[in-house]
Formats: sequence, structure tokens, C-alpha cells
Amino acid sequence: MCDVITIGSATMDVFVESDDANIVSVYTKNKKSEFMSYPYGAKVEITDFASNVGGGGVNTAMNFSNLGLKTSAIFKIGDDIYSEGVLDSFKGKNIDLSNIIQNPSVSTGFSIILVSFQGDRTVLAHRGANAMIKKSDINFDAIKNAKLLYIAPMNGDSTKVLDDIATFAAENNIYVCFNAGSSSIKRGFNYLKKIIANSSIVVMNKEEASMATQIQVRPDTSKEKFSEELIHPDVKEMFYKLKVRDSQIIVITDGGRGAYAYDGKMFYQCPIFEGPVVSTLGAGDAFASTFCAALGRTKNDIGRSLMYASVNSAGVVSAFGATQGLKTFEEIEKTLAENPDYSYREVK
Repeated sequence: MCDVITIGSATMDVFVESDDANIVSVYTKNKKSEFMSYPYGAKVEITDFASNVGGGGVNTAMNFSNLGLKTSAIFKIGDDIYSEGVLDSFKGKNIDLSNIIQNPSVSTGFSIILVSFQGDRTVLAHRGANAMIKKSDINFDAIKNAKLLYIAPMNGDSTKVLDDIATFAAENNIYVCFNAGSSSIKRGFNYLKKIIANSSIVVMNKEEASMATQIQVRPDTSKEKFSEELIHPDVKEMFYKLKVRDSQIIVITDGGRGAYAYDGKMFYQCPIFEGPVVSTLGAGDAFASTFCAALGRTKNDIGRSLMYASVNSAGVVSAFGATQGLKTFEEIEKTLAENPDYSYREVK
């Protein structure tokens, strides 16, 4: 039996940074969009370059293991140079890989990450095997023998298995943490609702929550009212719609504003843990998986678990690579002890 089994994607990530990149803001009457641009037709010099393994299945398995949990992983890869890189990254890690799916007829996922001078990124993603997980690929006995099933964002046709695995886990009294991604959300709220109903913890960012609930955050709410309530009233409406059963925690992350959680009785707001930003890739995976693990560490203290998640996420964004800055529980607790003014707030 393992403490946690994760299911998600595995990719080879290549990080590229160039001082010639520009951030272009485009305004319309109703919205503002930002784009990363390069001189058209030019040969652009690369300022910095690195390659690392990533993907939600890999990132969260690495994090759970680093936090001291006995971990197994389910992801799908090909039999190519990129799959070799994925498997090599697990050498020396205490992670069970007996449940991974390897198919030589498909290609391993591959991403090129264009990093801006601001630390944010644009991802060019080839999903490959990540979009091809089938129900017949999955070892359901392994899920049955885990304490926690962590579902990372899935891609393409792989989203079709989500309902089956979440239902199976719930029927076998396996704790489910669902980090919903845009691919599963695009299948519609009725489909998503079935997965959420079988999940004890659901994590989304604000844009995903807006897409799932069809609730837009109105910009005309007064700053004074917002500062008093801490959580935008439209975000609260998202929570009300997403929480579909009792004994369930919904988490919504909101970029620089931090993260919020709702357990049906209380709202929790936790600011970001400040630190240097090199790359934001993997921050969401680190946050969501740390929150799930921290609930056990803190005896279901939701606010403190948000703090643990924020500290670990800050460690990830301080380094290139989605798993390079991960902290152990002891390191997180040491950081919190050194920053006694950092805390969360409760809102009724």
C-alpha cells in the first residue's frame, strides 16, 4: 500500500529565455491581453537554456515523495529519447514506477517553455502520449491500495477516464484530490460535476474556476468593498457552485492575490509567500499537491495548509524547472518559523 498515487502527464520540458523577447499589451473595450513577441523573421539569440522533466503527474509525484509520502505514479510515455529522460529523472527517487504506461507506438510529451524577463512563461506543448491514456491502461488495483488518489490536469482523450477513476476511488473509500485542468473543464460542468462530487479536495485557478462555473469576476466592484471582504463576491459565487457535497474543500488560486479555500462554513484567504521569481512553471502543481499533503501534516488545518502550499510554491518559482525548488515539510516549517508575520485570514 502507498500513501498517494498520482495520475497525470509526463513531459520533457525545454526552457528558453531570450533578452530579445517583448511583452506586448493589447487593449480592447472589454479586456486587456498580453503577448510574448519576438522580431519577425529574425534569428533570435538565446540568453539562457535548460531542460528538465515536467508534467503534472511527474511534478506531483516528485513533490509527494519529497514531502515524505510513499508515492506511486501513473502516466503514459513512449519509447524514445524523451521517455529515457523522464525515466532517468526518477533514478534515486523513492517513487514506485510500476504503474506507468509505456507504448512504443506513441511519442512522449514534449514542451518548449518561452520564459519572459518577468519570470512568466508561454508554453508550446506537444501532448503526445499524455492525451492517450485509456481506462484499460490503468491499474485500478494500485488505486484501491492507496490512501490518496491525486488527479493532476489531464489532456485530450485522457480526460475521458476521470469519471471512472474518481468514481472507483470514492467507492473504495480512497481520498481524492482533483486538480482540474482546462481540458477537463471544457467537457462541460455536468461532466465535471460528477468528478467533483467524488472528490474531497478540488483545486483550480481563478481562470479555470470562471470557465467551469461560467461566473465572471466583475471589475466594477469597489476597491473598498473588496479590501473589506478579502475575497471578491464573484469568487465566492464560484465556491458556492463548485462545492457540491459536504465534507469537501474547494481551493481557488488567484495569482499575485494568493489563494482562497472554502469548506462550507468558512472562507480562508492566504497571500502569496514573497520571493524571487525565475519561472512560474510547476507552481500550481506544487501548490495543489502540497496543500493535499499538508492537511494530513496539520491535522486538517486548512489555513495553515494554504501557508505550507504557498511556501513550497514560492520555492519552485525561484528556480528553473518545475521540481527544482521543492521543499520538505521540515524546510517549509523552518521557513514559516523564520517568518512569523506571514499568516492567513478567515472570512465568514
